Amino acid sequence: MQHRLEIAVVGAGPVGLALALLATRRLPTSRVTVFDARPLDRDVAADPRTLALSLGSVQLLERLAAWPAAAAAPIRRVHVSQAPTGVTLGQLLGHEAACVTLDAAELGVAQLGAVLGYGTLLAPLQAAWLAAAAAEPQRLATRFGTPVAALKALPGGVEVDAGIAERFDLAVVAEGGVFAEQARKAVVADYGQTAWVGTATLAAPAEGVAFERFTADGPLALLPLPPDGSDAGARAALVWCVPTATDPVRELTDAQRLALLNSRLPPEAGAVRALSPLKSFALGLNAERSLVQGRTVRIGNAAQTLHPVAGQGLNLGLRDAYALVDALQREAEVDAALARVAFSRAPDRWSLIAATDFLARSFTWRLPGAAALRGLGLAALQAAPPAKAALARQMMFGWRS
Repeated sequence: MQHRLEIAVVGAGPVGLALALLATRRLPTSRVTVFDARPLDRDVAADPRTLALSLGSVQLLERLAAWPAAAAAPIRRVHVSQAPTGVTLGQLLGHEAACVTLDAAELGVAQLGAVLGYGTLLAPLQAAWLAAAAAEPQRLATRFGTPVAALKALPGGVEVDAGIAERFDLAVVAEGGVFAEQARKAVVADYGQTAWVGTATLAAPAEGVAFERFTADGPLALLPLPPDGSDAGARAALVWCVPTATDPVRELTDAQRLALLNSRLPPEAGAVRALSPLKSFALGLNAERSLVQGRTVRIGNAAQTLHPVAGQGLNLGLRDAYALVDALQREAEVDAALARVAFSRAPDRWSLIAATDFLARSFTWRLPGAAALRGLGLAALQAAPPAKAALARQMMFGWRS
C-alpha cells in the first residue's frame, strides 16, 4: 500500500503499541496516531499484572526491539495434569496420574514462551513508540490522556471523536479491559467463575516449568517468574479459577488459602510456602464475530476476551496486530486488506475461542466421570508424540494455514 494511510490506534497497551510500531516500520508512508485515556506520566512499570507470552510473541517483540529479556522468566517445560478423582485413573491407564508434558528441548527450541509483569512489558514498548514518534513527528502522533468518546463510520473511513472529531482511513481499537467491565459483544458467556491471582513463593521450584492443574473447581496455574532481587525465594504467578457461587477461596484466611492451594497442586510443583494478597476477577467469554466492522478493526481483548485456562489472550491479540499490518502492506486497497484480515484470522481466533470455551464449561459439568474423561484425554495426548508436537506448535505460534 503505497499511498498515505491515516491510521488511528485506540489503546496504548501492549497490543496497541505493538501494532503502532509494526505499522511505523512496515508502512513507511502512513501516518499513525495513538490515543489512550491514560496520562503519559503514569508509571506503567509499576503495574503488577502478570503476562504469559508464547514463543511467537517473544519473537515478534524481539523484532520490535521491545523485548526485556533480562526481566522475563523463560518457560522451558509445561506440565498439565488432572487432579485425582473418584475414579482411579492408574487402574485404567497403567500409571498413577494423567498428565501431558511439553518440553522445549524435545521441540528443538530454546523456550516455549516466557512470563513477565504487565508493566515490565509495557514500559519498553511505550519507550520504543515515544522514540519513534519523536524521530518522525510529521507522521507519528501521540495523544495520551485523550479518551476516545466515539467512532463514527464514514464513506471510505472512520471519524474518531476524542474531543475533536478527526477523519482517519482506519481505526484500530485495542482497548481491552476485564470481562466484568466490558460492554457485551456478539458472543457472550458468563462462566460463573472467579479467577484469584497473585504471587506464590516456592519452597523448591522447578526452574522454567509452568504448571496447569485441572481440579474439580477449575484450572489452577503456576507460572515461573523472574527473580525480584530479594532473598524471599523463587516466585511463581498464580491463577486459581473457582466457581463464584461456591467460592472455596474468598472467605479463607491467608493460612487456610495456602493449605488449600498446596493440597491441590501436583507433587511435581513442590510446596508453596507463602502467598501474596490475592485479587479476584470474574471470568467469561466476550467476543466479536469478526475483527472487522467497516473501517474499524478490533484486536486483542477489544475483539475477544477469553477464559485464562490456556493463557493465550495476549498472544492472540499480537497475532491480530501482525496480521493486520501484514495485510495492509500486501494489498493495494484498504478494504481488500481488511477482507484478508477478517478471513485469515478466523481459524486461529475461533479454534482458540472454542477450545477455551469448551474447557471453561467443562468445569461446570457435574456429569459422572467428566473429570475422569478429561484425565483420559490428557493421558491419550501424552501417549501420542505427533499430537503433542502439533499442540505445542499451535500454542507457540497459533493456527497456521
